[in-house]
Amino acid sequence: MFDGIRQRVHLTPEQICAMADRHFGIGCDQILLVENPQSPDCDFRYRIFNADGGEVAQCGNGARCFAVFVRRAGLSDKEVIQVETQSGQMQLRILENGEVSVNMGAPRFAPEAIPFKTLEEGPEYLLEVHHDTLRLAALSMGNPHAVLRVPDVATAPVTQLGPQIEKHPDFPQRCNVGFMEICDSSHIRLRVWERGAGETLACGSNACAAVVAGIRWGALDPAVAVDLPGGRLHIQWAGPGQAVMMTGPAQVVFDGTWPL
Repeated sequence: MFDGIRQRVHLTPEQICAMADRHFGIGCDQILLVENPQSPDCDFRYRIFNADGGEVAQCGNGARCFAVFVRRAGLSDKEVIQVETQSGQMQLRILENGEVSVNMGAPRFAPEAIPFKTLEEGPEYLLEVHHDTLRLAALSMGNPHAVLRVPDVATAPVTQLGPQIEKHPDFPQRCNVGFMEICDSSHIRLRVWERGAGETLACGSNACAAVVAGIRWGALDPAVAVDLPGGRLHIQWAGPGQAVMMTGPAQVVFDGTWPL
């Protein structure tokens, strides 16, 4: 997280890659930048850069970190924070237990909004990957997602299939890929291959996408606990046209300086 309010921060892709390097840099999946808003309705502008140096439009986990950071840095004392992103506005609410609830907005299913190359919208698609046919959901949570159902996340071929689906030509802007094991109608386990970052310990927007996909398949309830390698998130979705709500923790690891 970088404070771009009280200092000027301009990061090149090369600098971002150097910071994200887990051997010679800080080590991270994403660099997040706090800036002044362009809209008078918002408190901050929220920018997100993946470990490969590319800027992306949305990050649910980052949004929770964002809320904790601006409060801890003394940039805001509000319990409800409105931020603008490339994909629209988000509302972040800091709860009494220290967790953060994020209004992630309504999911989008139109293929051109994902974007995903297909002629018809549906709750499930067939995707040809190296002579195999995969069944998956495709949707946008402000960024593109694919979701596959697997019998066991522990043995799911995340590192093999993840990059192939991420860079599949049917996803022209690449995508985040979720491998979902449904334990019961209110509990799933999830591993995520994140575009530009590889397998990550948690992905809030893909947790939302996975729950939405499971609800559309008729396999999940409107409120679901999602267990990822990095911890648990709680996702709620009431149905088409409604916003997805994500609740979970964020924890400070350390503060420091980085010479540009």
